[in-house]
Amino acid sequence: MKIICKKSSLLKSVSISLRAVPSKTTMPILECILIDATTNQIRFTTNDMELGIETIVDGIIEKKGMIALDAKIFYEIIRRLPDNDVTIVTDDRCNAFITCEKAKFNIPGKSGEDFAYLPIIEKEESLTISQYTLKEMIRQTIFSIAINENNKLMTGELFEIKDNFLKIVSLDGHRISIRKMALKRDYENRKVVVPGKTLNEISKILSGEIDDQVSIFFTKNHILFEFDNTMVVSRLIEGEYFRIDQMLSSDYETKLTINKKEFLNCIDRATLLVREGDKKPIVINITDNKMELKIDSVMGSMNEDIDIQKDGKDILIGFNPKFLIDALKVIDEEEIVMYLVNPKAPCFIRDKEENYTYLILPVNISQNQSRY
Repeated sequence: MKIICKKSSLLKSVSISLRAVPSKTTMPILECILIDATTNQIRFTTNDMELGIETIVDGIIEKKGMIALDAKIFYEIIRRLPDNDVTIVTDDRCNAFITCEKAKFNIPGKSGEDFAYLPIIEKEESLTISQYTLKEMIRQTIFSIAINENNKLMTGELFEIKDNFLKIVSLDGHRISIRKMALKRDYENRKVVVPGKTLNEISKILSGEIDDQVSIFFTKNHILFEFDNTMVVSRLIEGEYFRIDQMLSSDYETKLTINKKEFLNCIDRATLLVREGDKKPIVINITDNKMELKIDSVMGSMNEDIDIQKDGKDILIGFNPKFLIDALKVIDEEEIVMYLVNPKAPCFIRDKEENYTYLILPVNISQNQSRY
C-alpha cells in the first residue's frame, strides 16, 4: 500500500477515529486503527465492539492495500510531523513506513484481515436533523445519566420518535432531563436506548453547525450516525426503558418565575462552602415574591435573597445544589419557571411548549436547617 495525505487531513481523521479505541482490552487488534485503501477511498476504522467509527480521508492512493496500526502511536506520530504531505507505505511483512519532509518512521503493523469490522447496517429510513440540534439536545440531557452500571438502562439515553416529535430522555434516579423537538416530516414511531458513551463521543465530533446535517439509522441492535464523511455505529442498550410519563405531573401548588442567571449565580456562590463529596442541601424558602437561599456547612454559612414572581403557596424545600446547577446551565432562556407541589415531591423546571423538562427530587432538610 502507498498513500499520500496532507498532515491536517490525517490528523483530523485519526483524532475522530481515536474515540472508538478502548483504553483497556484483552484483544490487541482493537487497539489498532485500520487503514483501508483497497477501494478508491482511504478509510480509517476503529472498533471497541460497542462503538465503531469509520471516516473517509482525503488523499491519493498510489498502491492499494490495507494495514492495522497501533492507533495511539500512529496519532502521536502524525501529530508531531511537519505541516506537509505525509506518505505511508507498507510492505508484505506489515511494516509501515511514514515519511514527511525529513522525518521517517518505521513501525510494525498487523494484517488488516484480522481487524474486527463494523456491523453492516441496513440503511432503510433515516432520521435527518441538524448537527447543531442533535449536539444541543445531547448537551442539555447527557449530564443526568447514571455513571455506575447498577442499572445499565440509566447509563444511556432514550431516543423516542412519536407523533412526529423526537424526544431524548436521561435519568439517574434523582432527576430526569427531557428535550423534545418537532420533526419536519412523518417518521415511523421508534424507541431505543443509546449508550451515554456513544452520545458523548458523537457530540465531540459533530460540527454543531445549523446547516450541517446528520442522518440517523436504526436497527434492532444498533444505531448509526452519518455525517461529514464519518460513520459512527453503536450497539444499543437492551431492555424496556422506564415509564417516565407516570413520573411527570402538571399539578402544582407553587409556581415561580425566576431570572435564570441570578438564580444560577446565587447557587454557585453557595457551593463555595461545600466540600466535594459533602451532601449539604441548599435550603430554599419561598414567601410572597421573595426566594431566600441558605446553605450551612462546616466551612461556614451563606444566605441570599432573590426577587421572584410567585403564584400559589409558600414553601420551604431543599435540593442538592449540583442538580439545580446542572439543569440551569443548559437552559438558554433568561427566565425559568419552576413548579413545586410540596417539600417531598419533585420540582419541575419547564417551558410552556415543554421543549425541555427537568425533574429534580428534593432532599430532606433537618429541623436545624429548616428554622428560618
